[in-house]
Amino acid sequence: MRGLHGRTYLVTGAASGIGRGTTARLVEAGANVAMVDLDGERLAAVAASLPDGQVAPVRCDVSDDGEVAAAVAAALDRFGALHGVVTSAGIFDLADFGDLDATDPATFQRVLSVNVTGTFLVLRAALPHLGPGGAVVTVASTAGLRGHGFGAAYTASKGGVVALTRLAALQYGPRGVRVNCVCPGATAGEGMGATFTDPDTAAAVAADLPLRRVGTGADLGSAIAALLSDEMAYVTGQVLAVDGGATAR
Repeated sequence: MRGLHGRTYLVTGAASGIGRGTTARLVEAGANVAMVDLDGERLAAVAASLPDGQVAPVRCDVSDDGEVAAAVAAALDRFGALHGVVTSAGIFDLADFGDLDATDPATFQRVLSVNVTGTFLVLRAALPHLGPGGAVVTVASTAGLRGHGFGAAYTASKGGVVALTRLAALQYGPRGVRVNCVCPGATAGEGMGATFTDPDTAAAVAADLPLRRVGTGADLGSAIAALLSDEMAYVTGQVLAVDGGATAR
């Protein structure tokens, strides 16, 4: 893909799932990646599996303003510039799996603090360092498009990411920075995608998808890398469902 080689990207949630798949795809294309994640041990292990010199692991809680600012500073210090950001850090709290009137306010706030506030804090810290040609990809969910019923906090948080993306695209487009969003459907992997690594669960879900399979971190990573690349230089403010066709119904 044009325009990725030699550039530097900050990827949150980089130690697992979609963030890990995105990091691998960017590195394969010759980009440098500041890998941000709360799980420092797993982060170090993933970084060690990638080409030396192209990645820099940075432990960070994306819901903490100070830690986010420090992570962006570390990326700049290590690579000298920042050309794009991917905000794939996110959580789903099992306590949120139920009807809205049964959702505890503390659970609601905890999920929003990572999924929405975390996205906001990363964009707030990184956007001033992006110049013309810069690109951002946020990660929401098909839950933010259709309210699939799997948690009030998660659904609200992902809808918030979609809206925040559109706002950022309007505000930063005149500065030459593109901002788009991907909405994953069922995606197997570590973390939130762990449930889909079970063959029976994956088969049951896949049977209802037009493409008849669940996605992978690599699938999402390829879509995200494409949006960051110069191949999509005239695309901004868009919300792309990467879901095997689930939202086409």
